[in-house]
Amino acid sequence: MKTTFDVSDKLFELYHRVHRLINQSMTEEGVSLARSKFLFFLNKLGPCRSTDIACALNFAPRTVTEAIDGLERDKLVARQPDPEDRRAKIVSITDVGRIALEAAEHPRKQLIEEIFSALDDEQLDQLHEIVSKLVRRTDEIRERREQEEAVRPAAAAEA
Repeated sequence: MKTTFDVSDKLFELYHRVHRLINQSMTEEGVSLARSKFLFFLNKLGPCRSTDIACALNFAPRTVTEAIDGLERDKLVARQPDPEDRRAKIVSITDVGRIALEAAEHPRKQLIEEIFSALDDEQLDQLHEIVSKLVRRTDEIRERREQEEAVRPAAAAEA
């Protein structure tokens, strides 16, 4: 019988292998997996501030600024002044960025199909159910920890 740590290690191993393989294929098409996250976000939601991107993708603002610098240098995104705040810039995906994102998405989807073709429909449904259950449990734990964290400062202030 496998332990929870055996299964967890195997899941992490799978994630890292799939991530590396997809990143390599996407990079060969011109946009790495990391860069495609920014482009996908901008393509889906439209122009926005870098602070909005940082918040949505859960990245440090400095990381987003550096990524946008590189994407802008490669003409994949453009920055324009924010009409509501002259200190801020609005970032948007360019036509070149859309073309690059589209080109990189094809190998990603193809690899995912190829990897998951190892499972039949029933196994795929079971895996989806199991992973969904683990995602829900993870969310429950995160929410509980956030609540506990919120209670700590209040309890310390009362003491």
